[in-house]
Amino acid sequence: MEVVLDTNVAVSAAINPKGPPAQIIKAWRAQSFTWVTSESLLVELERTLRAPRLRRYIAWGDNELNEFLAAVHQLTRIASPTRTINIITSDPADNRVLEAAVAGGAEYIVSGDQALLELGAFEGVQIVTPARFTAILAERSS
Repeated sequence: MEVVLDTNVAVSAAINPKGPPAQIIKAWRAQSFTWVTSESLLVELERTLRAPRLRRYIAWGDNELNEFLAAVHQLTRIASPTRTINIITSDPADNRVLEAAVAGGAEYIVSGDQALLELGAFEGVQIVTPARFTAILAERSS
């Protein structure tokens, strides 16, 4: 199963090690699905997790953060979008998530972002909350 995780999912997992986003990261590490991303999303993830204003909220220590980012770079499947999508005007960066999903043939986008969630689906890719995706993972493993 190919899945694009929005940056907010990984950031939420780093802040709260007990919620659905953390369960999703744990499932990814257990190879329950393939995390599909793009170079632009990787840059955004690293920039966000290392942002000084956010750092004090992150539950992970420096070593854990570095290990996580190294794993993301090594274990994700990097899609190379070939077209530009501009359907979300309120936050144009959200379009990069859609581009990665389409280019990577993802089945799901997991996000806490309202603009993405309001779409519901895009070109056959379902857009779901972290809580919904943990339920999907649970259904598939039973």
